[in-house]
Amino acid sequence: MGEIRLGKPGFKDALRFWFKLGWISFGGTAGHIAIMHDFLVGQKKWVSNSRFFHALSICMLLPGPEAQQLAIYIGWQLHGKKGGLAAGILFVLPSMFILLALSIVYVSYGNLPWIYAMFNGLKPAVIAIIIIALYRVGQKSLNGLLHYLVAALAFICIFFFNVSMLMIIAGSITLAIMIQYLKPGLLHGKNKAAGQELQEEEGYYINSGSAEPDGGFKIKTFLKQVSIFLLLWFIPIALFYGLSGEFVFWKQLTLFFTQSAFMTIGGSYTVLPYVAQFAVAKLGWLSKMQMVDGFALAETTPGPLIIVVGFVGFMAGFNHFHGSLLMGSLALVITVFYTFLPCFLFIFAGGPLIEKSHGNETIGGVLKLVTAAVVGVILNLTLFLGKDVIFPGGVTLQHLDLVALVWVAVSLFLLLKLKLNVVYLILLSLIFGLIRYYIGEVYIG
Repeated sequence: MGEIRLGKPGFKDALRFWFKLGWISFGGTAGHIAIMHDFLVGQKKWVSNSRFFHALSICMLLPGPEAQQLAIYIGWQLHGKKGGLAAGILFVLPSMFILLALSIVYVSYGNLPWIYAMFNGLKPAVIAIIIIALYRVGQKSLNGLLHYLVAALAFICIFFFNVSMLMIIAGSITLAIMIQYLKPGLLHGKNKAAGQELQEEEGYYINSGSAEPDGGFKIKTFLKQVSIFLLLWFIPIALFYGLSGEFVFWKQLTLFFTQSAFMTIGGSYTVLPYVAQFAVAKLGWLSKMQMVDGFALAETTPGPLIIVVGFVGFMAGFNHFHGSLLMGSLALVITVFYTFLPCFLFIFAGGPLIEKSHGNETIGGVLKLVTAAVVGVILNLTLFLGKDVIFPGGVTLQHLDLVALVWVAVSLFLLLKLKLNVVYLILLSLIFGLIRYYIGEVYIG
């Protein structure tokens, strides 16, 4: 198929979306993917469905938060290096600033109930957003009985048996390889669906016929990118060595979170137990209860759950420097920098290799099965979050939060029928949570 290019999206338009995404990307990895798919594929048609999920499947096999890497990859596809940098930085920056503010409030005043109340008001809207995205993603990604079966198996594994995302991905790849060897035709779904997908490619700016950004893989470019990464990695350490009398602490912090960044294959939940164990038990940076509070704070922020490492870094600096908010804030920024820096290297250096794998029938068939498994994971997220939002005390009628259920329905109505912009729904939901909290306070008082 020849290259088909529609009008290139403006960089300012993309910048607005990446900025907005950084503030509304609640719901963990699956929630981020759902929001990006709805806007980039469904609304704007900047990226075709096949390209979106091909990149997502590859990102899931890389270390680091896959949703951020997917944002970097699509930003790079749309506007080159500056697009990738903008997408990746804006994806994590808002959550970093929010977590920094919450961390300062946490150590200064304790937990403020009204802050949590605002984000509790947001949770029903997030459920509605994910429900809509689940339907749209499933509609585009499940082609044929095999894909439905894999999605169902993935859901059963993660919902009933708590199987890790990494194991589900590994199992999907193994099954795909076996099917490819025994009966390869099963991997590609129905011919009608495949033909329809091919026609749909023509309606997108980035599609199956798009050329590789930056002219494809070049060893000179690769070495240059690795060198830049190493330079950026080394500069803060060199500054701490020259300017700080506590170099041992800063070296330990940077090395620990660099190491953690390379261990996040399979999502945040594969590395957080490791971070918690070492930060609490081995390094003594914070207490076990502070770590639990950090998870709660991270859950109230947008961005990837792995951002909780920023709180760990903050508490490490705060405690090591005897209650210094400045040192705690600096430690948080340094922690986030070293945790997310490798993501840019993986995509900028490995992006051309991802591009080369696109169009390979065998790899495409394998990744389509991985994508089908992702649908099952998003379904699990919908029920997992939905259960806690609508039945906060347990799945019984006695614990039903009718107000939250009504707000889910209202959010669905506003999004589907009135086509309300997601940003306005987020703002309405935050106000809704605050009003609900103060009404409750007046009623109790």
